[in-house]
Amino acid sequence: MNDLMNFLKNNIAIAVIALMAATASCSFTNSSSIDPGDKEKEQLLVELIHHVLERNHYSPADLTDQFSQDVFKNFVYEVDPAKRYFLASDYQEFQTFEFLIDDQIRDGRVDFFNIVYERLLKREKESEAIFKEVINQPFDFDAEEEINTDYESIPYAANRKELKDHWRKLLKLSAIGIYNSKLEDQEASDTDDENSMSKAFTEKKTPSELEKEARMEVKKSMEENFDLSDDVDRLDYFSVFLNNITTHFDPHTNYFAPQSKDRFDTSISGTLEGIGARLQKKMDNIEIMEIISGGPASTSGKLEKGDQILRVAQDKDSIATSIVGMRISDAVDLIKGPKGTKVILTLKKVDGSIKEVTLIRDVVLIEETFAKTALIQDDEMSYGVINLPKFYFSTENASARAAGDDVAKEIVKLKAEGMEGLVIDLRNNGGGSLREVIEMAGLFIEDGPIVQVGAKNNRTQTLNDDDGGKILWEGPLVVLVNELSASASEILAAALQDYDRAIVIGSKQTFGKGTVQNFEDLNRYVRTTDFGDLGALKLTTQKFYRVNGGSTQLEGVKSDVVAPDRYSYIKIGERDEEFPLPYDEIPAATYRKFNGYSNLKESIEASQERIDRNEFFQLIDRNAEWLAEQREQYMIPLSIKSYQSRLANLDKETDQFKRLDDYKNDLKVSSLKGEMALMQQDTSLADKRNRWHSNINEDMYIEEAINVLRDLKTNKIKRNGSVSLKN
Repeated sequence: MNDLMNFLKNNIAIAVIALMAATASCSFTNSSSIDPGDKEKEQLLVELIHHVLERNHYSPADLTDQFSQDVFKNFVYEVDPAKRYFLASDYQEFQTFEFLIDDQIRDGRVDFFNIVYERLLKREKESEAIFKEVINQPFDFDAEEEINTDYESIPYAANRKELKDHWRKLLKLSAIGIYNSKLEDQEASDTDDENSMSKAFTEKKTPSELEKEARMEVKKSMEENFDLSDDVDRLDYFSVFLNNITTHFDPHTNYFAPQSKDRFDTSISGTLEGIGARLQKKMDNIEIMEIISGGPASTSGKLEKGDQILRVAQDKDSIATSIVGMRISDAVDLIKGPKGTKVILTLKKVDGSIKEVTLIRDVVLIEETFAKTALIQDDEMSYGVINLPKFYFSTENASARAAGDDVAKEIVKLKAEGMEGLVIDLRNNGGGSLREVIEMAGLFIEDGPIVQVGAKNNRTQTLNDDDGGKILWEGPLVVLVNELSASASEILAAALQDYDRAIVIGSKQTFGKGTVQNFEDLNRYVRTTDFGDLGALKLTTQKFYRVNGGSTQLEGVKSDVVAPDRYSYIKIGERDEEFPLPYDEIPAATYRKFNGYSNLKESIEASQERIDRNEFFQLIDRNAEWLAEQREQYMIPLSIKSYQSRLANLDKETDQFKRLDDYKNDLKVSSLKGEMALMQQDTSLADKRNRWHSNINEDMYIEEAINVLRDLKTNKIKRNGSVSLKN
């Protein structure tokens, strides 16, 4: 229920979030000077991307007036989503290019980008001045007014006066939630004081004093966001423009500037070379926000959360570089480096002391990326749960951890501890390596096709499991999915479903991403290095199809057992994107279904019946429908009386869902023996696993998956001491 109320408060203050995020991501440096080389690089990038897309994209989009109009509309919206910068006159001026962008792309011109970017710099300065004017004036929380947070539907301000009033409402919306919380805290404090008979010693603050405190908190947050906006340079913003072009081809075709490509590689591999600390920027200071377990920063014991990094040197004899005021991405580039190299950090410690720390960089594993395993036991049987966040792999290091290998190792460990049924949890898994999917599917079936891949010109290829008929796990298998299970997750779920190898439990359908992307290094298309690293283009080159011939594009994977969840009525799938590729089908591959279950159909029916009559699942469905309705409520009151009344009504409406907070199952959850030993040495790992185990005890989807594993019966015969399955 706490999550639910947090959602509601966030929904009420959606403009606040948009205000903070857009200031950080859509505002730019205060220098309007442009290096001529930048313009030449931008023109080259437009020409290169157009060339690569036309030549290599699975289904190149036509550059028409409609294409131009779509890019125009989306780009201007992304620049200023809350309409806090541009005036109506600016938009009218931009419309000169509304039907010319397609022609400019063909000619390698960036006139449209230039005018929008230059105008943004000008308006951003003016808006910062408006912010300073507004935030220093008290908000009247008694005045009856409201704000429309459906910013796309509101008109641009006609003049500075209207824009200032728009900023006033945005900032007031940010402040009213803080102000209301302070009122509630003071009221609760008054009650506590009365109970403890110490009221005489507590000084009650006036509403005006609380208003000022709330306003100053908003001021500080906004000043930090304006400071962060100064870190975004022209190329960062040009990337936004390029991606408005590329995503018109399909939602997953994107331009990656060099640093963005590095971050992508880190996320998909789960590894980086550096010191093992997550950083954040607060005003001019680079601060440590988290120490990654097992990395050099952690093992040294010399760094802690809240330390500020002042200077960075590469060795004892080099001159240290001050990173105070530096872009955080540039600071990160200085601090990270190859395994085995030295970095010297000058720190301002949490206690205010200044210390110099020398660290040896190493490969840092981002543990949250990798598969994790739990053992669930009841009085009679043991079951395994493998949670897979993504299909990770490394494009640069063949010996690095990979999802297929890790899952295989976890299955071996689970079998050693008596596992009699397995759950693969792919919820929220957005995909990853196609190779890892093939390898993982092969752990559960004999030789056969896993997925069909379609390229341009109707060419298809079938990718097979060819491990000699080996099956690592022959027992009962359940796959958990939801609306955010995408791409590689859908390939695995679809293959195991088509083979009748696993029962898929989850949302009505998965995300619906049935396309394959590859990276094109743009640097290989040019002979000069005058422009530096040009980055890369991730583009759709293939579509994948199930072995039964159907595509997961748009349609996703339909669950065998449908369980409602919080996303059930929210538009978050591929079908809700603006420019998705269409669904189609190809002939089925030749494959032999798994025939190892004696009661597959009956187990599916029994599970669906349990879910349909389960009062908690029924409550989740009503809750999901209600949450979707709340997302469409855009008019937010800005008077404290109406604001509190709205919160009270929401509180009353959510009373019906509070029972969801009380849900607990009786599953006995533990780590495997080997991990238990590691947890004794690593308290951070222990904390993460204990939290996960607690979450499993609040997870009715895993509970139902275990119920299905109990139901499933396998046909087994023994041959030469080994277990095989009847065909």
